[in-house]
Amino acid sequence: MDRTAPPVASDDDEAKAVAAALIERLGFDAVDAGPLSESWRFEPEAKAYTRVYLADRQVPAGSMLEAPVAPVSADALRSALAAATRVRVAGRVF
Repeated sequence: MDRTAPPVASDDDEAKAVAAALIERLGFDAVDAGPLSESWRFEPEAKAYTRVYLADRQVPAGSMLEAPVAPVSADALRSALAAATRVRVAGRVF
């Protein structure tokens, strides 16, 4: 079975290691996403957020909760983290 990988970010290396060990124990491959200052790379609308885990990444946002998912390898997640561009979600006016 393919394993999927969630990101872990922290300024505390020991805490990050504990979180990664738990993630691994649960059957996932933890990816070190760096310090908290880099955690924006997997915030809403960033490359490594929800859409990367969808089987069809073109699913409309309103249908994402019902959409099939697919495993994301550690290498694919690292690529998504590296390709992320900052999205200022909190600064938007709706």
